[in-house]
Amino acid sequence: MLEIRRATLGDLDAIRAIYAPYVLNTAVSFEREVPSREEFAHRIHNTLKRFPYLVAVEDGAVLGYCYAGCVNERPSAWPSAELSVYVEWEHRGRGIGRMLYTEMEQQLRAQNVSNLYALVAAPVGENPYLSDDSPRFHTAMGYKEVGRLHACGEKFGYWLDLVYWEKILD
Repeated sequence: MLEIRRATLGDLDAIRAIYAPYVLNTAVSFEREVPSREEFAHRIHNTLKRFPYLVAVEDGAVLGYCYAGCVNERPSAWPSAELSVYVEWEHRGRGIGRMLYTEMEQQLRAQNVSNLYALVAAPVGENPYLSDDSPRFHTAMGYKEVGRLHACGEKFGYWLDLVYWEKILD
């Protein structure tokens, strides 16, 4: 049975292990090196000060995680949040990302967050390090593409765009 719960620092190694293949083998993340345990602890701790950080757990194993963050630190932007989700490579396609995003949306609604955003890497031309999984996922979750930063990143020798996706909750 899959359970969605609040992440703790005890989930750190599992979260880091899930993220590592996205950093090392794909252009999904703009990071080039897997962040240290200390950096991940810092990220989790800082996120939980203001936003949910969720994990999907099955039989004691963390299979995915999702967190929200600031779109802009200024108080007028606080009704907005940026979301990220990662699922263990072997468990993609099981609906875990959908369950995490659905729970995240419920928790953010309770915090009076109404505008959700996701930044998704997109290839400039053919790119063997990116699939269309993220755009398809966000479309299925009710997000709309609202903007694009052109050729703003490079990884593995390929240029990348960043695409803004938006969902208005209320």
